[in-house]
Amino acid sequence: MIARLYSNENFPQPVVVALRGFGHDVLTSLDAGKANDAIPDDEVLRYATADRRAVITHNRQDFIHLHRLHPDHHDIIVCTPDTDFPALAARIHSHLQKIASLQGQLLRINRGN
Repeated sequence: MIARLYSNENFPQPVVVALRGFGHDVLTSLDAGKANDAIPDDEVLRYATADRRAVITHNRQDFIHLHRLHPDHHDIIVCTPDTDFPALAARIHSHLQKIASLQGQLLRINRGN
């Protein structure tokens, strides 16, 4: 599956570039004109859902909590930090290839899985 993703502003740009290399449509908070605005996480999720994009973030705790509160989102992908950016992008891509739909899912991408 080729995914429409929205990277939270804390997400590394090299991973975004690598995901785009896999063919994914990744919009960053900078691209959207929302960088450095300290936008609350629930608004980030609303924005991404309205644009039919999955949020991709390192902000695990807050977005897992939001998933429980608002399961009607498009998708949330939470990742553990990993400085091996190509490997992180490959794990995300691999997980995305295994699912048919992003609607309402919470994907956890950890180092080594």
